[in-house]
Amino acid sequence: MSIIPRRFYLDDFFDDFVPSKNDMKCDIYEKEGKHHIEIDVPGFKKEDIKIEAKNGYLTITAEKNNNEEEKDKNYIRQERIYSKVQRSFYLGNIDENDIEAKYEDGTLKISIPKKEQIENKKYIEIK
Repeated sequence: MSIIPRRFYLDDFFDDFVPSKNDMKCDIYEKEGKHHIEIDVPGFKKEDIKIEAKNGYLTITAEKNNNEEEKDKNYIRQERIYSKVQRSFYLGNIDENDIEAKYEDGTLKISIPKKEQIENKKYIEIK
């Protein structure tokens, strides 16, 4: 047993000053025989978002590049040129063709059908 908690109390303090590595906040829930993931992706267009299902993982990547230079502006600081966020979820063995996605008002909604769980249980004889 450790006296210091797994997440030290000062960790939260520094989170306010250091930008988060993962800006994609999400909700995951079950409804009507499906798993649903709702992810906030504000500031991105539908064309900027890519969803990939590979090796049991669902990876959502949102990337935009605003490299349009406007001649009439004299920038002092420009931080919104390039932005990329990514998040992955483990789905296990699932048919990628049954996944549905919809993007509306800065929220990406993904529906994944639940797969029947086959219980692989084997009793071991004790000698």
